Amino acid sequence: MILPIVAYGDPVLRKETEEISKDYPKFDAVLENMFETMYEARGIGLAAPQVNLPIRLFIVDATPFADDEDLSEEEQKFVSTFKKVFINPRILEESGDEWAFNEGCLSIPDVREDVFRQPNIVIEYEDENFEKQKETFSGMVARIIQHEYDHIEGILFTDKLSPLKKRLIKGKLTNISKGNVSIEYRMKFPNAKKKR
Repeated sequence: MILPIVAYGDPVLRKETEEISKDYPKFDAVLENMFETMYEARGIGLAAPQVNLPIRLFIVDATPFADDEDLSEEEQKFVSTFKKVFINPRILEESGDEWAFNEGCLSIPDVREDVFRQPNIVIEYEDENFEKQKETFSGMVARIIQHEYDHIEGILFTDKLSPLKKRLIKGKLTNISKGNVSIEYRMKFPNAKKKR
């Protein structure tokens, strides 16, 4: 089932998320719905708060970057098969020289800005079978994970922008929260007069 994606301004995007366990109600359906929703919106990642669930869960499918000419051949090959579920994740370490990349977000449509992030991470998480994992990721995959991880910490990519950039996009963000934006996927707007 395709779920509405929560738009900028909704309090759930700022909530502290809670860990979940194997007995989380209808977990398989939650995962299936999240993947279906992400693909419908042409996203590469989706965090549970974006579908109104304040839990520590996000999904990533980096395969659309497989043909990105800015990536090395090795990284293209890696992202071409990278699809993962992250349950109760904790980033243990971020390292390397920060690099900028133009990021966007399904909850903040039509806004893209350069965000600086470190290129390497070490993360502990549980997979879709609730088995503990600890892995190191670099480059584009690390960036996608960091972006989605921020969501479960109540952080949006716009929080990482300079005060000037924030002022420049303030009007766009207000319009998004009111539903004054043209999109091709289902959204839930916190301040819209009429829900779409």
